[in-house]
Amino acid sequence: MATGKDRQRELARRHYERQMARRAERMAKARRRRIIGSVLGVVVVGAVVATSVVVSGSGDVTSAQTGAQASPSAAPEPKPFDPATRTCGYVADSSGQVKDVGLPPAQADPDTPRTMTLTTNHGKIEIKLEPAKAPCTVNSFVHLASKDYFDGTKCHRLTTGGLHVLQCGDPLAKADGETETDGTGGPGYRIADENLGGMEYKRGVVAMANSGPNTGGSQFFIVYGDDTNNLAPNYTPFGTVTKGMSIVDKVAKAGVKGGGGDGAPKLAVELKDVTISGKS
Repeated sequence: MATGKDRQRELARRHYERQMARRAERMAKARRRRIIGSVLGVVVVGAVVATSVVVSGSGDVTSAQTGAQASPSAAPEPKPFDPATRTCGYVADSSGQVKDVGLPPAQADPDTPRTMTLTTNHGKIEIKLEPAKAPCTVNSFVHLASKDYFDGTKCHRLTTGGLHVLQCGDPLAKADGETETDGTGGPGYRIADENLGGMEYKRGVVAMANSGPNTGGSQFFIVYGDDTNNLAPNYTPFGTVTKGMSIVDKVAKAGVKGGGGDGAPKLAVELKDVTISGKS
């Protein structure tokens, strides 16, 4: 016959299982909205493992095994860089959570070398930007940095499976592993894809997360492994880390909050300040 303590333990167990089920459901919904989604990879031994893909609050992204996603229906398309006028065509987009800082200036500078410095709570990460290869994307980051857009924001996603990336750039993310809207934030405009196929997704590469063609906003990811074969060339690569990869490695080593290989980083990462140097 069950004792009172047995009954209490059983009730406690059921309560815990219900909590875990609800948490799993919340996380599943959140992942569908995040910038880095899931990609399936197959281990040669025969076991199927989930690697990762890159998905945005504006939609999902694909892996090397899937085709390009469709753009939002009936939505105007951002225009790529026009070498003749040296301009970019950014398009307003109020979907998701928006921290509105206005549109970047249309005029872009593909000639001036630039360095983006992420001052985090763990130290500085320096990134050599590629304005010649991704002029509209770099121009957008210059604009966002000048507006202090990233200051005080948190990197909301870490993947440690087949895909090895740290994702940042959602200005409203809580990065607590529970908030369903994490990964849906953006600047209120979209950028045309650039430099697709121009750089491999090797360790240190920085690229835009997105939810389909021409849907990039402010969210980006840093590759800390060699994921060249895990991602299709659908994500604008616009820079390479030159200093501070040890910070990303430390965060990756700490793992995902609550366990698993995909979610908020256990070791919290806050972007205290983001600056971009280079002559205007």
